[in-house]
Amino acid sequence: MNIRSLTRGDGAVIGAALLLLIFSFLPFFTYSGTSKSTSSWSPALFPLLPTVTLAALATAALFAFARQQPGRQVVGLTLDQWATALGVFVGWSAFWSIFSNVIPGGLGQNNDGVSKGAGAWLTFIFGIGLAVLAVLNNRLPALKAPLMGAAPAPQPYGAVGGAQPYAAAPPQAGYGYPGGAQSVDPAYAQAQAPAPYGAAAPQPAPAAAAPAGGDFTAFWFAVPVPRPLYAEDGSGGQIAELTPGTWYLAVDQRGAALIAQTQDGRRGVLQDSSGIQRG
Repeated sequence: MNIRSLTRGDGAVIGAALLLLIFSFLPFFTYSGTSKSTSSWSPALFPLLPTVTLAALATAALFAFARQQPGRQVVGLTLDQWATALGVFVGWSAFWSIFSNVIPGGLGQNNDGVSKGAGAWLTFIFGIGLAVLAVLNNRLPALKAPLMGAAPAPQPYGAVGGAQPYAAAPPQAGYGYPGGAQSVDPAYAQAQAPAPYGAAAPQPAPAAAAPAGGDFTAFWFAVPVPRPLYAEDGSGGQIAELTPGTWYLAVDQRGAALIAQTQDGRRGVLQDSSGIQRG
């Protein structure tokens, strides 16, 4: 799994789900005058465990899978939508769990000796919190930001510090980047050639500009923020979402738009190519 494709919201949901798993082992009910207690794993509290703890872990897993397979649908809904719905269900179940007053049989206790333990209150608080995070994950800009930032661009051999032109040398294999050397962008190489004595140095071509002569050279690139990839047939339907931290291959150009190919072989139109990071 490419961790760099996760957002801050995904990280927050995963953290809340792991905490709910830990809290499930804490006492949900305590019994005065004895050392006995009951956790969420007790069969007497069923279905607390699957509707809160396990459902929270499933929510986190769905958000993670959604970043690896953007746009994938299951029964008409995307993985993001399923994760959001399941997260709301976790909050709903956690809310009603606090009103539970079930006394496990065989302990010889009555209502007067039963009280809520730390596990009950922490399950309630973090269950509601996970539901809020699931709803805001894809809506709040602060949560949509990359969890670890974009992957660093490969540096030319022998370069020491500082920003280097991405197309000055064939890209090297890196995390999330297909291996093998790639051809150098001819337009950029021409722009970097030494100028005659006394002549003004040429300016490098923009990242998404088409090379002179109408010939397009494929190149690898990464996006600064999540961006939709639309179908090539002009129907306007979104087929995938490009995420920061993952390298994609630009195979053609239509005006200011790029024809991009994802790592699983899908091709589409990237209408917004501003600020892309070339490899």
